[in-house]
Amino acid sequence: MLTHPVYAGCVQAKTWGVSLREGKHEGLISFKMFERIQARIKGDALAPRRKNLGEDFVLRGFVSCASCDKPMTSCWSKGMYKHYAYYFCQNRDCSEYRKSIPRDKIESAFEEVLKSLRPSAVLFRVARAMFEDAWEQRRAQGASLIKSLKSEIAQIEQKSARLVERIVNANNDALIPAYEQELEKLQRSGVLAREKLATSGKPVRSFEKIFELSMRFLSNPWKLWAIEGFEYRRLVLRLAFAGHLPYDRNEGYRTAKTTLLFKVLGGSNGKICKMVPRGGFEPPTRGFSIRCSTN
Repeated sequence: MLTHPVYAGCVQAKTWGVSLREGKHEGLISFKMFERIQARIKGDALAPRRKNLGEDFVLRGFVSCASCDKPMTSCWSKGMYKHYAYYFCQNRDCSEYRKSIPRDKIESAFEEVLKSLRPSAVLFRVARAMFEDAWEQRRAQGASLIKSLKSEIAQIEQKSARLVERIVNANNDALIPAYEQELEKLQRSGVLAREKLATSGKPVRSFEKIFELSMRFLSNPWKLWAIEGFEYRRLVLRLAFAGHLPYDRNEGYRTAKTTLLFKVLGGSNGKICKMVPRGGFEPPTRGFSIRCSTN
């Protein structure tokens, strides 16, 4: 079923000699998505997705042991009256091997780290201006993209017309399958280019909506974390941190590697910045005269 182009708004019937072309109906998926599916089917098999994502342990896979830098695992431990949640290192060569850390302790400490990722008001305004400039640049790029796509479609149509002429006037029947195969490739490229042209230059959302969602996260990532949705929390971890979060059982979290955006926005840590005065930082020195050649 995944190989039928009818679901992408196209029609094809090789038994009747109908090559791939755009249909009159609206596709359930885009042709770009259809091509990705075909590449995935023809490609190598991937490892199956793990069924148990461990939604009870949102930091699993992100928190690492500070001693060996290996990712920690987690589990439920059965006590006398109830079950208890723990994180622990499973590296046999590590000194912290199988030493349990309560889930509440490690996750509450992480929330404090997350609350510290708040940019200053000045840098926040700079980020807004950067977003606006990037938005205008993308709009300008969209106009040039539309022009290039129209040129590409025209070239594809010209090549297709020449191939059809060759097929009609071919004296050697052995060349016809090769021409038809090349024509099918051009038709696929044409469908994909026209689909891109139909969606280019049209933003999915307005700048205000995109800015509101982005700035809400940048201003305080902990608010998105506090929604308590597993997917939201994993999204925060991917967007805010560039690597594992090293945790020491006795000292807590070590310095975490944040993404470049939070490094830039957290550069001043909210401190007041001023220009250096003309006199400099050191006190003035008397008894020295300086002669200048000009006034």
